Amino acid sequence: MIKNYLKHFEQKLSNTIISDENGDPLDHTNAYNSLISELSERYTTNGTIYLIGNGGSSAIVSHAAVDFINTCKIKAYPLTEHSQLTCMANDYGYENVFRNQMDIMMTSDDVLIAISSSGSSLNIVNTAMVAINKKALLITFSGFSHDNNLRQMGNYNFWLDSMDYGQVEIGHTLLLHILTDELSKKINLRDK
Repeated sequence: MIKNYLKHFEQKLSNTIISDENGDPLDHTNAYNSLISELSERYTTNGTIYLIGNGGSSAIVSHAAVDFINTCKIKAYPLTEHSQLTCMANDYGYENVFRNQMDIMMTSDDVLIAISSSGSSLNIVNTAMVAINKKALLITFSGFSHDNNLRQMGNYNFWLDSMDYGQVEIGHTLLLHILTDELSKKINLRDK
């Protein structure tokens, strides 16, 4: 059972598609190298990485923010603080729980990492629109349907072809770990 699960997961992860803002597929190595360069540039301009997600994806963004801060030494802010979330949801509706915060805080030097297993969560899609309008770098992570809304929006779009929440969430976690591991190497080499 475990071997079959891992084999199936490895296949899904290997078939991750990374696409650009036009929906054109990107080579994995080139996409990561380009993205690491862009994030490294945000580091030099003192940009902030904002991370959003619901449920399990919220836990992923909290973990990734720690890695960006601790290993990459780059400002990262997960929008997961409960009093802030409940305030925004109460005042503006859950579909705007992240959007209104990003309207206030985000600049063109910043990055939004938006994670949604389905790619259809309205609060995530609404916030991605803010990043686009502010000309910030938008990185999306989704799964499920190949034509989900979120996958069509980012400068870099990571999509796992799976309908299994567990595989999509674990895949997103691993893909983000690769990103932070490689970014930390580049930043640490440059700062020595």
